[in-house]
Amino acid sequence: MNILDRADEVRVQLQNDLQQAGNDPQAGENLRIKYLGKKGLISALFTEFGSVPTELKKEAGKTLNELKKEAENKIQVLKERLETNTAREDFFDYSLPGLTPNVGHLHPITQSLNRVISIFREIGFGIEFGPEVETDYYNFSALNFADNHPARDMQDTFFIDDNILLRTHTSPIQIRTMLKQKPPIRILAPGRVYRNEAINPRSHCVFHQVEGLYVDENVTFSELKTTLEVFAKRFFGNDVKIRFRPSFFPFTEPSAEVDVSCFICGGKGCRLCKHTGWLEILGCGMVHPNVLKNVGIDPEKYTGYAFGMGIDRTALLKYGINDIRLYFEGDMRFLEQF
Repeated sequence: MNILDRADEVRVQLQNDLQQAGNDPQAGENLRIKYLGKKGLISALFTEFGSVPTELKKEAGKTLNELKKEAENKIQVLKERLETNTAREDFFDYSLPGLTPNVGHLHPITQSLNRVISIFREIGFGIEFGPEVETDYYNFSALNFADNHPARDMQDTFFIDDNILLRTHTSPIQIRTMLKQKPPIRILAPGRVYRNEAINPRSHCVFHQVEGLYVDENVTFSELKTTLEVFAKRFFGNDVKIRFRPSFFPFTEPSAEVDVSCFICGGKGCRLCKHTGWLEILGCGMVHPNVLKNVGIDPEKYTGYAFGMGIDRTALLKYGINDIRLYFEGDMRFLEQF
């Protein structure tokens, strides 16, 4: 863990200590010693500054100075409040309103999912849902995954038996929709998906996806591009830029991965975008003719586009969260920030 990450931890710890200070007259001085004293947590970070790599010194110096100033200001405010309370401990104003109760709020994933759905509904997409326990046909075969196709290895699957599995994406909803509806079709398919992956700060075995599908006569790649540009600007801000990179997915051809310019550094390069200036947000492409044939839609008459994004990752980027496991731990210190 580098000095920037430790500074973030100290900032969170300071905020928690301030909230738990209560009315103890000594709390302010105790916190000053803990964080700003000669052996304090912030002072220790300044001691380590000399060993920081040259390329991080500017950013680290700015971060530490801001942290120290923030701590000084907040601790001083706390001390002044406690001194005022001590001077007036015998006085109570019975006309004051009662304590505001803590109320719940939506999880950051739910907030992000609702925002994505809201944006696409405004431009004409309906919502469809499907089962999380799927068959091989809907999850793979109908989507142009041949039985021995190496693309199946792209998704590590939880199989219940040879034919039943936990869906690895929400694309089966697209198949089910195309089997029961005739074009034009314009839908979003949100939901939880499962992959047999190791749990670490950047990946989890359970996550959330939103996929989109539009099938009609004369649908073009330029319509796909315009749709995703509208979404990116509405979700990340009007200044964001978007780029398409060629990719491969069995169910689309041509296929692309979509990046947006980093909204933290404005494309100049930072830790979030790994100094590239770009952030990957989704995959997309034109629906493969074989997929249309599999659901009984004539690929000579109809074309379509599809796209899919991981909501967990999108929220990580939007809110600057550095560990996906925080979503599932139920830690109120984390959840109350949203």
